[in-house]
Amino acid sequence: MNALRFSGLLTALGLALLGCASRPKPPSNWAVWKAKRLESVGGTNGWTTLVGLHWLTAGTNTTGTAATNQIVFATPNLPAAFGTFVRTGLQARFVAAPGADIRVAGRPVRELELVTDAEEKPTRLEFGTASVIVIQRADRLGLRVRDTRAPARRAFHGLRSFPYDPAWRLTGRFEPFAEPRTLRVPNVVGLTEEFASPGALVFEVAGQNHRLDVAVERGETDYFVMFHDRTAGDTTYGAGRFLYVKPPGPDGTVTIDFNLAYTPPCGFTRFATCPLPPRQNRLPFAIRAGELKPIAHP
Repeated sequence: MNALRFSGLLTALGLALLGCASRPKPPSNWAVWKAKRLESVGGTNGWTTLVGLHWLTAGTNTTGTAATNQIVFATPNLPAAFGTFVRTGLQARFVAAPGADIRVAGRPVRELELVTDAEEKPTRLEFGTASVIVIQRADRLGLRVRDTRAPARRAFHGLRSFPYDPAWRLTGRFEPFAEPRTLRVPNVVGLTEEFASPGALVFEVAGQNHRLDVAVERGETDYFVMFHDRTAGDTTYGAGRFLYVKPPGPDGTVTIDFNLAYTPPCGFTRFATCPLPPRQNRLPFAIRAGELKPIAHP
């Protein structure tokens, strides 16, 4: 190899190493966050385990895989006769079918009052690899059915993200509302969900101030943000994305890291009940950070 060519290779190698050295590394919490996200979607209780969503009518609702039931479960890993759910207002009681080995926390049950997901720990009825809980959405109660052997979980391809971009880790401020508000947003099943909303995040992009109203979820201390930007439907999930932001410090500032923006559960299953971003949280620019749209989604 002649000296000139060797010198050129060294120069190219040096520039490549310089580029690697100058490229900012993602913070360690990003890798931790991605691992938790992967578990929340593809884990044994992840969104890809959902195999059914059935709304209860007032009174008795017989369930199981047999076509004679009022609610027919699609997964073959549940019995022909699972049991009867009795709905009274926003309360539900369960009576196991004769011969059905239904368990709660590993213990066989015959009949019990159910705790819905309006509480932190809903009652989980288990049968082999499958389970059922009662969810409450507005004035409706539904059965959320999971199966760790769900086809969607077996076919899950993992998650994709934009490369970490420090430019999208923004410092903003929290502006509390004069009076706490109720954020009313539609969800994908046609209902309206309500969240407490104490204020808005204010941040700057390209010299312009923008705002995002925050929501407070039951049991969460971080603010929940539903937003839509110009990447939606192109490189990211069409309905928008979600993000959590820690409450402000004593000086009122907040860190808004859009690299932690993620696809709602509805990007992975048609059995979720995702809220949709409110109109005021539609941003007029593209945020090329955070999760990309799923490789394949319903």
